[in-house]
Amino acid sequence: MFSLPIQKTHILGPLCIIVLCTLLYFFEPTSNQWLAFDRSQLAEHQWWRLLTANFLHTNLNHLLLNFAGVLLLWALHGEYYRTTPYLLIFIFCALGSSIGIYFFAPRLDWYVGLSGALHGVFLWGAFQDIQHKRHSGWLLILAVWFKIIHEQYSGASAEIATLINATVAIEAHLYGALSGTLLVCYVVVFGQKKAKV
Repeated sequence: MFSLPIQKTHILGPLCIIVLCTLLYFFEPTSNQWLAFDRSQLAEHQWWRLLTANFLHTNLNHLLLNFAGVLLLWALHGEYYRTTPYLLIFIFCALGSSIGIYFFAPRLDWYVGLSGALHGVFLWGAFQDIQHKRHSGWLLILAVWFKIIHEQYSGASAEIATLINATVAIEAHLYGALSGTLLVCYVVVFGQKKAKV
């Protein structure tokens, strides 16, 4: 029988992300001015933007769409979450997404949103399914990589772009997913087969 992982240790990490994003949203447009991924400001050594951009949003639709992603991943994999490791993994994937954009997507000058990090956390959770003998984890990994490859060749959904009033940064999805995959490879190589978020 399916039940949601409502224990404090399982829900506190995702709740921290939601609360932080909500607070930053209420401080717009100042939040975006000081915290968004802005290539011109990064050139001025404002490196904190590589992390903080991930917690900002273009509008309420964007915010709610990302919250739905956080909650969906929690419903799928929240039983594996432990507050501090979850937040560290989220931050790693967020930074990986932004750093990937900075070095390998030079035409993307401005970026905000959780979706890059969420792709990485999704892959980590799917790997945890595999570690716990749930073969659906393989299907989830294949599905997310199919989505990312499709985006890279066909572009992002025009409907989503209209909804969030911005171009969908498919590069963030790619580098966030690569960051999550890197974490999975680290666990496999170093044999931490029961590692939990």
